Amino acid sequence: MTDLVDKFGRKVNYLRISVTDRCDFRCVYCMAEEMTFLPRRQILSLEEIERIAAVFVSLGVRKIRLTGGEPLIRRNVLDLVGRMGQMPDLDQLVLTTNGSQLPHMAASLKQSGVRRINVSLDSLDPDRFRSLTRTGDLNQVLSGIDAALQQDFDSVKINAVILKGRNDDEILPLVDFARTRGTDITFIEEMPLGNISEHQRDECFMPSEDVRAVIQTQYPLNPTTLNSGGPARYYQFEDSKTRVGFISPHSHNFCGDCNRVRLTAEGRLLLCLGNEHSVDLREVVRSTQDNQVLRQVIVDAMGIKPDRHYFDLQDEPQIVRFMNMTGG
Repeated sequence: MTDLVDKFGRKVNYLRISVTDRCDFRCVYCMAEEMTFLPRRQILSLEEIERIAAVFVSLGVRKIRLTGGEPLIRRNVLDLVGRMGQMPDLDQLVLTTNGSQLPHMAASLKQSGVRRINVSLDSLDPDRFRSLTRTGDLNQVLSGIDAALQQDFDSVKINAVILKGRNDDEILPLVDFARTRGTDITFIEEMPLGNISEHQRDECFMPSEDVRAVIQTQYPLNPTTLNSGGPARYYQFEDSKTRVGFISPHSHNFCGDCNRVRLTAEGRLLLCLGNEHSVDLREVVRSTQDNQVLRQVIVDAMGIKPDRHYFDLQDEPQIVRFMNMTGG
């Protein structure tokens, strides 16, 4: 078996797949309020996604995360999940969701082979939640989290983006929510992808160290050696099994041991979250049925994976695609 290794010696064993750029929310840090989504003919079919995923697994990828947009609003996505859940060499099929569809889909996701679920939750106040998501219903998401917790996934984790002046007063309430439900929680620094108008990113940016300092006013935290296969650094409470993770693309660059690539909904293989280095896999899968050709294109793409990303909050975004186009 050929492993995927870039020119810096980093082994790629984790693929994030955006199954759609569409979402039933319009989170202020993720996309513009009036989004123009891709025409359906430009989106990979579920069969094309499965084919590409299978080739990646044959090349040593052992973890696949399904993202969006909101992956669970893609029509017939459970068919894809079920087929991917049966891939014999795939160790972890995991999902990131806004939680809106979990009340009626959590059980099916568990039965289809999803091991872990991450749910985005940036506020516990219904009005603020609506403001941050522009369309979201907090009670629906909370019901979705509870539905997932009833299904005995390996883990259900909360993801939160903290924006100074908008929801930074909810750091401790979100931590208490996670502790009460026995889930882990990860705080993610806002990533400067796409032009947004809701807030000034440099003014709202809250580094992970500041979030951690707020938590430690109430709860001592001890660093752990936990490696979830992604970029988060985890800390453990002294009095709870709940762990707190921090993903810090600005303040703690995690590129040195990057093991990830991303497949966008339109079939672009993104070699880096913060760069535009990419290869068009849609063109490949639509021009040939020969998986050896697809396999070689993927192997060759590792040669253009850059050493790191460069984010500068003072400048205009260098990456014009929004987060919903990227695959989380």
